[in-house]
Parts: sequence; C-alpha cells; structure tokens
Amino acid sequence: MNSDFTLSDRISAFVQLGIDLSNISEDEKISLFQQAENQNPWFTHRSLEHALEGIRVLLDAQALEKWVAPYALSEPINPKQVGLMLSGNIPAVGFHDILSVLIAGHSACIKLSSQDSALPFWLIKELKRIEPRFTDRIQVEEMLKNKQAYIATGSDNSARYFNFYFGKYPNLIRANRSSVAILRGDESKADLEALGSDIFDYFGLGCRNVSKIFVKNQGQLTDLLDALESFASVANHHKYFNNYEYNKSIYLVNRTPHLDNGFLLVKESSDLVSPIAVLFYEIYSDEQELKTKLQELNFKIQCVVGNSLFDFPGIIPFGQTQCPLPWDYADGVDTLQFLGTLGE
Repeated sequence: MNSDFTLSDRISAFVQLGIDLSNISEDEKISLFQQAENQNPWFTHRSLEHALEGIRVLLDAQALEKWVAPYALSEPINPKQVGLMLSGNIPAVGFHDILSVLIAGHSACIKLSSQDSALPFWLIKELKRIEPRFTDRIQVEEMLKNKQAYIATGSDNSARYFNFYFGKYPNLIRANRSSVAILRGDESKADLEALGSDIFDYFGLGCRNVSKIFVKNQGQLTDLLDALESFASVANHHKYFNNYEYNKSIYLVNRTPHLDNGFLLVKESSDLVSPIAVLFYEIYSDEQELKTKLQELNFKIQCVVGNSLFDFPGIIPFGQTQCPLPWDYADGVDTLQFLGTLGE
C-alpha cells in the first residue's frame, strides 16, 4: 500500500467521479444504459438515471467530509483485502460498499452480480482512470477466496450461505429488509404523491422501497390510490405488468379482498414484504403501540417513512427513501466503523 495515498486523496478521487458523472456524454450514457438493460430487463433508462443521480449525491464533497469526520481513517496500519458480494436487484446497489472499503484505506475484492455488472464495472474503470493508485486496490473476481474480511448482501437464503462460508472471518452479512410508511390521516396530496416514488422507484425491488403502509382507516387507501395515478406508466413495463396480472388473478380466484387501480393491488396483511405490484396495509389505532411494534420489527425494516408529526427515530420524509446519504447505512450497521476496526 502507498502510505502517501491519504484520506484526502481518496475523497478527492470520489468527488471527481461524481463531477464526471454529471458530465458524461449522451452517447456514452446511452451505450452504458443499453449494456445494463441487456443484462437486467428490470433496469430501465429512468431507473439507471436515478441510480447515477443517487451516486452523485453520495459523492458530494461536503457530504463525504461530514461522513468521515467522526472516524480515524488515515491509512490503516494493516490494510486488508475485503471481499464484497454485491447484489443486483437495483442498479449499482453495491456502490456504497465499494466506496466505504476504499475510503477506509482497504482493498476491495469485488464479486459483481450477473444481473448488475455493466454499471459497477464502468464506475470502477472511471475511478481507476481518475486515480491510478486505486488500480491495485480494486479487483473484480469470480471467486472470493481467502479474503481477510467480507461484506455480503442478499436474500435470507443467501445470508445463511454467506454465514456458512464467511462466518469465521470478520464480516457484515445482510439479509432481506423492506420499508414501511405511516399514514396518520393528515397527509397532503403532495405527501401521498411523493410516497409513490418510495413505492414505485426501481419497481419496488429495493430494500428501501415501501412495501407496506400503516393506516388509521381504509378510507385513506382511496386517497392514496387517487394520488398514485401519476405512476400508472409502471404498467407499461412488461415484467411489472406480468406480476400485477399474476397477483391479481390469484386474489380473484381466491376471492381475497383487495383494492385495484389498474397497476397496483392493495391488500390487508400483517406481513412486511409484499409481492411486486402489491402494497400491503395494516390498520392501527394507537400510535404508541405502532411505535413499539416497529421497534420490535426493527431487524427487518430498512426505512420508516412518514411526516415529522409521527415521532419515530430516523423517520424519512415522503419521497426520500431512494436518496440515501453516505451515513445512511444498509441495515443500520455502521460499515465504516466495521472497516475501521480491521486495520488496527
């Protein structure tokens, strides 16, 4: 490792990457997006654009400086090779892990998802171009063997697999999570429309997507469905609409009570994770009881969305779930703190 490669140097390289993302040529963007869409039909031009904008937000200079300020992140005494198993449910979803490992001064050994390699690989190439000293610190590998630590993200089933293989090493292993929204009944139409972004961005495939809402009465559901009409274009995506039609047919055959606006099914359920094109709801009467329930389910919830009148730690405003800042850690586990302990 190059001891002259300071934290300031590393931050500067990522800041420049964010600037370059803002100036990418239209031709290069079209080519990149086509590669990504060919790999994963859930990735659309809009979702890829949204993902790039999210990365630009992460790489804001002031945000990065604020993020690293509480940590002692000079060059580690014993930098480690950290294996990263990236998921592929939304575009470049593992970028924050790459950013964290490199900012902490370690080496990132990356296993890309077969469903999402075009965009991450391009970002890695650009980062190496901007800062050649990252070349030896970033390796894309097919097999992550004999690394000194691991960060892995996947489903509940894959998390068990990761624990079996990586459990003897320092690790962060993430499983399924989902997000919920709280409707108190005093939300504006603008609030409900903003909630639509939390529900429909990336077609609901991310852990930060709202898959369940808590309401005081069923009348709120009608107001919500009316406000969501501006998102009707999701039905133009064949995979999304196939899921909508499949789930609708199941509910109709089983005579399951539900609401339907032509592109979203709303069904009462105590479960947190809904199928694609379905939004679960649950009625609550007491806010304090609901807060207690959410605290008990904390290990399965990524984001709690609502207005500021619902006093809950870390509550996120409507429409903001897919705009995380560097310190908004997946699963609420401090990745930089974990990485900071590795090089001691």
